[in-house]
Amino acid sequence: MTSKALRNATLAALVGAASFATPSYAEGELNLYSSRHYDTDERLYSDFTAQTGITINRIEGKADELIERMKAEGANSPADVLLTVDTTRLERAKTAGVLQSTESAVLEERIPANLQDADNQWFGFSQRARIFFYDKADVTEPPQTYVALADPKYKGQVCHRSSTNVYTQTLLSAVIENHGAEAAKAWAQGVVDNFAREPQGGDTDQLRGLVSGECDISVSNTYYFARSIRKDVKGLPADARENIGFVFPKMTETAGAHVNLSGGGVAKNSPNKANAVKFLEYLASDSAQQYFSAGNDEYPAVSTVALSDSVKQLGTLEADPVDLSKVAQNLEEAQKIFAAVGWK
Repeated sequence: MTSKALRNATLAALVGAASFATPSYAEGELNLYSSRHYDTDERLYSDFTAQTGITINRIEGKADELIERMKAEGANSPADVLLTVDTTRLERAKTAGVLQSTESAVLEERIPANLQDADNQWFGFSQRARIFFYDKADVTEPPQTYVALADPKYKGQVCHRSSTNVYTQTLLSAVIENHGAEAAKAWAQGVVDNFAREPQGGDTDQLRGLVSGECDISVSNTYYFARSIRKDVKGLPADARENIGFVFPKMTETAGAHVNLSGGGVAKNSPNKANAVKFLEYLASDSAQQYFSAGNDEYPAVSTVALSDSVKQLGTLEADPVDLSKVAQNLEEAQKIFAAVGWK
């Protein structure tokens, strides 16, 4: 048994059959550095304060800016928790030395091993599958695997985000981890050859490209489409959405869909470490996990938590079980491949 496995087994034994729904009461403050920009997260924070008595002081910004700020602040940083989206950003924070390992029986019990850092420096709390959407009228045989997206039969049909986007980078990093760098380069070249237009816009813009007729196949995270089911989204009216099909592609014959994470970790110099750990444990609780799904149309990290109606309409997520911390370490190789194949 590895040292981490032994440690995790000990932690799991300590947690026993404890309830995870409501963290124990504590007083004080929590300084949260967050790059999550969703108004619906207000409910997450207010519920945590109501349950624990801990006041949350927030500093919001782009992930890289917050990481650089934490580095510059050094030992004097007031940050207790960094909360951000995408595995590569979480790994970037770890590499920058702004996080610390967290020993928590609750987190080890609740969060699947492949959705957390090998050194317990970050944990994933929600998932967004990166899947294929297609025009039902024009595509009768949509690709069923990520590899198939590079098939020449889809030439001139694919819309995708740019190579500077972190979701794009993580997807290619996952292809590298599952298939090797050489195969990943051939795949990336095939996708570029199949572009309907130069990479542009965000995930919602890829879906709008289907409505406008610019694209026949688009790649997007699930929660953007699920959001359009729950509420009105400009450019994605209900009647147009009915013409959009979707596929949860497989990464390999036995592995499911690629996912991006929203997650966080305890800051290296946290002045309120106990409260920071409580906050992470709260994010793994049933109530918070349900809100990730209901409030922002994401898949919970905890598999036993029920899906919201909008997410349920997309179906159950069968995710690629690959270790996402290893995926994040392929970022440098992915960037070389993007440059080599001309993926703008």
